[in-house]
Amino acid sequence: MKEIALEPHVDAITMPENLRVGLMISEHRKKCSAIACGFDYYGFAFGQSPFQVPLPIQKALAENTDKGHYSSAQGIPELREAIAGFNKRYFNLDVDPSRIIVGPGTKELIHIIFDMVQGGVVIPSPSWIGYSPQIKLLDKHFHTFYLKPEFDYKIQPDDLDEFLSGLPDDQHILVINNPHNPTGTVYSREELEKIADVCRKHRTLVLADEIYALITYDFDKFTSMGSVYPEGTLITNGLSKDRSAGGYRLGFCILPENCSQKLVDGFTKIAATVYTNVSTPTQYAAITAYEPNKEIDEYMRIVRDIHRIMGTFMSEEFNKIDGINATIPHGSFYFFTDFNELSADLIRKGVKTSNALSDSLISHPHHIAVVTGDACLLKPDDFGARIAFVDYDGEEVFENYKQKRPNSKSEEIEFVKQNAPRIVRGIDALKDYVKYIKAD
Repeated sequence: MKEIALEPHVDAITMPENLRVGLMISEHRKKCSAIACGFDYYGFAFGQSPFQVPLPIQKALAENTDKGHYSSAQGIPELREAIAGFNKRYFNLDVDPSRIIVGPGTKELIHIIFDMVQGGVVIPSPSWIGYSPQIKLLDKHFHTFYLKPEFDYKIQPDDLDEFLSGLPDDQHILVINNPHNPTGTVYSREELEKIADVCRKHRTLVLADEIYALITYDFDKFTSMGSVYPEGTLITNGLSKDRSAGGYRLGFCILPENCSQKLVDGFTKIAATVYTNVSTPTQYAAITAYEPNKEIDEYMRIVRDIHRIMGTFMSEEFNKIDGINATIPHGSFYFFTDFNELSADLIRKGVKTSNALSDSLISHPHHIAVVTGDACLLKPDDFGARIAFVDYDGEEVFENYKQKRPNSKSEEIEFVKQNAPRIVRGIDALKDYVKYIKAD
């Protein structure tokens, strides 16, 4: 039999770089634990919350294993009610449950949005690694909007106005990931209001990917795009980041205020066609995740503060390395590192593109795993890298924090050194790498 022929768009995508590298490191560590090999990787590529799922959610899942029936493609009513209440409490959004769609993680929901909403997609760069491959898989067009480091990689309204003016006079959808993966930046209400004004002017919708919203370190300063541009924003959020439940595969989308029934029906119709419904036991467990719960609230406060401590320490240490410029995260568990001051040295060492930077960093003897290049929608000559700071034992660190919360800058530094030794060693490895790059 001849080789099975594939559609051409399959070749347009690759295995997500974070998953590829993360799985490789995980397999390496399993093997090394058995044979006691002499080196480890510094895992700054794979961004997964390291903490355990909050116990009330675990218990709720166990108590609902009997729910083996099919359920609504839009999501069970009780869960959509709970999600509406959750968004009112945390984000001051008045959401009718009829505007909420539950999906198997936000990635699937974003894929449906890209599929069903007419017009081109505008993706700011540097970008989360998942947007552009999904659009390529749909054989749809997107526009890369390059952000400027001097503005901390935030969208500038005047730049956006000029960019959208250069596109065909048609509907578009702008992706805003806030807090931002990969830079860790967070938009203020005023910044979002100015962006919303530009979007209204150019008939541009917003896909507000707010999956890291509850990991905004100073949470009182977080503003949902849905509160400033309610008529034009589709919000996605879920359980994977703030409640460490990526494997549960449950997210939700809030459709725009006063949207048509046609949009609701269209989204639900596609959901039913593609995945029938989200796992029914998981949906019932998620009611507990979104209803008021003091134990989960305290869990999120602790997780948020640990991310802040780890991210602040690591980004500040990166900035002490000559030739490295890193963003200081204010949310999520990522920051972005600019290697461009070293570009001449990198090229001299044979590292000629941003894609090649990740290969160089992970090569022996450096073993530093990061995400660079095409994965982040960077230009070939832009030597930048996404850094994840979650390579530690989350359950152990969580308990250590509860026993003795660090209360000063010096205590926070010591907390990282005691609880995240691979992160500390990875910083030392990067210092050695820079010395190697600069050496004649």
